[in-house]
Amino acid sequence: MATAEIQNPTLRKAAEYGLITISILIMVVGIYFFKFPNNFAFGGVTGFSTIVSKVTNWTASDFTFVVNTGLLVLGFLFLGTDVGIKTVYASMLMSFALSFLERVYPMYSPMTYEPMLELVFAIFLPAVGSAILFNIGASSGGTDIIAMILRKHTSMNIGTALLLVDVASVVLAFFVIGPTTGLYSSLGLIAKSLVIDGVIENINMCKCFNIICDNPDPICEYIIHELNRSATVYEAQGAFSHHEKTVIMTMMKRGQAVKLRNYIRQVDPKAFMLISNSSEIIGKGFLTN
Repeated sequence: MATAEIQNPTLRKAAEYGLITISILIMVVGIYFFKFPNNFAFGGVTGFSTIVSKVTNWTASDFTFVVNTGLLVLGFLFLGTDVGIKTVYASMLMSFALSFLERVYPMYSPMTYEPMLELVFAIFLPAVGSAILFNIGASSGGTDIIAMILRKHTSMNIGTALLLVDVASVVLAFFVIGPTTGLYSSLGLIAKSLVIDGVIENINMCKCFNIICDNPDPICEYIIHELNRSATVYEAQGAFSHHEKTVIMTMMKRGQAVKLRNYIRQVDPKAFMLISNSSEIIGKGFLTN
């Protein structure tokens, strides 16, 4: 069940923080076990951390911890409470988790001898975690805080600014670590945004039904009482036959859509169904922002 569907405020808040915790832990696994050991330098603070760990005595995890903490302080100075408790929680959880793993399970070399395989996990796992965070209106802090400050106090194009930060870390990887790692990091930077967009779309994917039928009552009863959804009903007329028809329009999650489709086939085999995908539906029971 999506958090937007939970009516109790306390349970909804607990569910949101549960999702934040899960998403951050997914990101941490991808960053610590696959990104840091291979020195992949794409994506925000953790991208620069791999560069810094090569030219200083800092470890990537410790540098991430210090920078995330510093950015949170800057966020409170320039944004006040606009930083958000969710962002503070997510940023600190990531920093502590990376530092904890470094102390209990130090990684001195990559997990495998297949850098392309590890690049896939270094891209996919953090992208999944980021997509879950974005979907509930949270972020992992880091360069997102810089974006919030720039958005509030300047007229700079935020997307361009963040892209330049990511590109800078990739360019540094070519010179500091080597062309092979730089090329892998370039590939990771290109793939990261595509994967995040794809995951967000799949998380929010719903089915939109337009059902043209003669007897809407049993279908509407099933939608309301069995699927706990609502529908919009309006009258229509066939262009060729001029027969009066009823059109039922409703939206629901994919699992519910399968049940509705099978039910309509049983009770009204002659009903005409138009089923389409939508990844963004704003309203009660779906996205609320």
